[in-house]
Amino acid sequence: MAAAGACESAPNNNNINKTKPEREDTVTLSGSRDVPVGRDPVVSLLSPVSGLQPLSWSEDHRLAVGTCGSLTLLELLCDIHSNKQELTLHRTSIPVPTEAHRIRVGSPAEVAEAMEKFSTHPDPTVRQEFLADAVINPSVGARTGVKYSSWSPIGCDSTGCCLLACLTLDNRLTVHRSHKHLEWTTMVDVSKKYSERLKERGYAKKDNKPPEANLLDFDELQRRFRMQTPLRMEWSSVYSMTHVQQDNSCVNVDMVLLAVLMENGDLVLWKFSLPFTKGEDVEFYDLVESGVTRPSDLAWWEYENEDRRMSGLIIGSEVGPVKIMPVNLSKVKGYFTVRQPIVLWKECDEIPVENIKCVPLIHPIHKTSCSLIVASRGCYIFWSLLMISPAGLNVHNSHLAGLNSLPVVSLTVSRHSGTFYTCSTDGWVTKLTPKFTESSLVFTVDKLLQPEALTGSRIHGISVSHNGAYFALVGTQGLVGAFHPIRRTYKVHFLALKAPETAAVELLNSPTQNLYRGMDLLDLVRWNVLKNKCIPTQLQEELDRKIQELDTPYLWRLKLFLWRILHQSLHTPRVNHNWRPTPAEAVIVGPEAAEKEGELGKVKRKKEEERRAEVQSLIRTMETHLMRANIKKVLGVVYLNTWIAKNISIPTCGLMDYLSKDPNDRDSEVLIHHIRNKMNKQMFLERCSLCQAVLPFTDHKRAICENGHMWHRCVLSYQACQTMTFRSCLLHDSIARLPEPEDPDWIKKILQAPCSLCDSPLI
Repeated sequence: MAAAGACESAPNNNNINKTKPEREDTVTLSGSRDVPVGRDPVVSLLSPVSGLQPLSWSEDHRLAVGTCGSLTLLELLCDIHSNKQELTLHRTSIPVPTEAHRIRVGSPAEVAEAMEKFSTHPDPTVRQEFLADAVINPSVGARTGVKYSSWSPIGCDSTGCCLLACLTLDNRLTVHRSHKHLEWTTMVDVSKKYSERLKERGYAKKDNKPPEANLLDFDELQRRFRMQTPLRMEWSSVYSMTHVQQDNSCVNVDMVLLAVLMENGDLVLWKFSLPFTKGEDVEFYDLVESGVTRPSDLAWWEYENEDRRMSGLIIGSEVGPVKIMPVNLSKVKGYFTVRQPIVLWKECDEIPVENIKCVPLIHPIHKTSCSLIVASRGCYIFWSLLMISPAGLNVHNSHLAGLNSLPVVSLTVSRHSGTFYTCSTDGWVTKLTPKFTESSLVFTVDKLLQPEALTGSRIHGISVSHNGAYFALVGTQGLVGAFHPIRRTYKVHFLALKAPETAAVELLNSPTQNLYRGMDLLDLVRWNVLKNKCIPTQLQEELDRKIQELDTPYLWRLKLFLWRILHQSLHTPRVNHNWRPTPAEAVIVGPEAAEKEGELGKVKRKKEEERRAEVQSLIRTMETHLMRANIKKVLGVVYLNTWIAKNISIPTCGLMDYLSKDPNDRDSEVLIHHIRNKMNKQMFLERCSLCQAVLPFTDHKRAICENGHMWHRCVLSYQACQTMTFRSCLLHDSIARLPEPEDPDWIKKILQAPCSLCDSPLI
């Protein structure tokens, strides 16, 4: 690793309570131990990248790449059915609409009259400003491509995945979801919805006063266009609200907000009720007039300390200032509203603010919560640390200089570790690791070594996966022999930032206890097992120790995953023998040597088959353990929600008979005894829909009646899926049935759970 050159910055401590400012160097140098390793495949794009921040990685492990023709989507999967060592990526795309999007600012007659007037205006300053504005003047020609994309938090749609907001270069803002795997649906056109709202209000401001001028006034024409031109949009965290029903009972309703930054500085907030299934459910939430001139970027600021929670929107400007605007969340449980805007940087130095990122951190010295905000300003990195003390809100800010010789084009953050990565067009990636001092903050700066394939490349954007395991870069060729290439090819490269041993430790100590949430870490462990054809001894011993201490389903799922990958690594890869020696080149082998070689080959194959059979037996044992644990969970829900003996669709009797096969399971005996007492000796048998024969519960994967009709069983409720449509696990591990209208709420809740074998969503 080559450490960066000396960098110094002097922090400005802006305390709202007027404490004395302090001054301290904020950068120290050290050699990084992270060695990025290139991973295959390298994905070629069909069209050039577009947008200032073309890469965006979601919490459900999907990478969005903005291009001139479409929004390319790459989904990372841990394939348990393949022994290939390269990344498994499922590629889809959302095409850019072919029809041009025009912002509506009035009636067609008024717009046509205004266009004709200003295109031939006698004042050259007005005429030139009108002709040069690509948004107002249609004769300039609409640009095609993706301007920006933003992922919602995980769990916002009906399958537990993320929603995707897409902004095109012609200022069309839409929200998409993948209800079916690898199939994207446009749910709502936010630009159209906001345009209709403004038309109903007569294009008035927030005070609802109608405009005094008409479209023949150039300032009014610009105002109406700028109030509808989106620059950025960002999703908030998931908020919980209390809703009072008609019977006066209270239920918790989840929602997420989409904040849209307009060209005039307005912040338009849209409310999405969760799970989001219909575009009509989108509601206008609020309008915040920021007063920022020439806004450039947007990010959410959220602060949580014990029982105090606050939220706001960070806005950057092309002229330099950065501030946080309050967002009214009075209806959200536990949230307080900031009374006034918080100014982070007020100097108008004409250096634009871009790539704003905000991460929550815990101060290791003061043991308090704080927020770290980082943004790029030309070649500099601006940072601001916000802490709330008994004396009030403390704001420390400063700049890092000397990191890049060219302006920063992209900045990304690993939210779990709080590590930032910056990149300039020359391809050098800088890693910034924040470290706290008693009174301020320092950054450890490291230059990451590039793989040979990226040497001399021109980088357009970078992004880090959800858990910081992978690093994605999109770039093209740089100068070739001091000349620009005639034709450019744009490619997405993937680098592994963490060692498999580090990923394994993080998986063992995962706070979410969910394999799907740690898919990027899991893929590094999978790669290591396939490469070495064995599970690391230290990982296996630590996992067994934790299972003995805790015995949680998550640890059993992790162990099952490891042994499944080990089973795949033991399969001999297929080799195509395209070349065969000619008789003259063939080596003549004696009969005794050939017989000995054949016997050794048979012994080796026999050992491999025995090893695979042993691993397969262990896999079945772990699957059975997880199934029995889930069956007990389902029966517990049945016991709590059935007050009298009645015929429910879950095969209760079959599940109890299946559990009772193990005489050493005391927990099952107690549960079965209570359920049988409640059922009062009544038996409701599951029957085949084709012949009405009884469907016995002999296997948790399938049900076969006496006439040979076979049905798959639901992995969540263990009902026989006797319909033509059902849901499949993302890793094709199992299936689940769809909820029926007549199902009670508690059965629908059972069917909302992820796969009980791998934690993946069922789609």
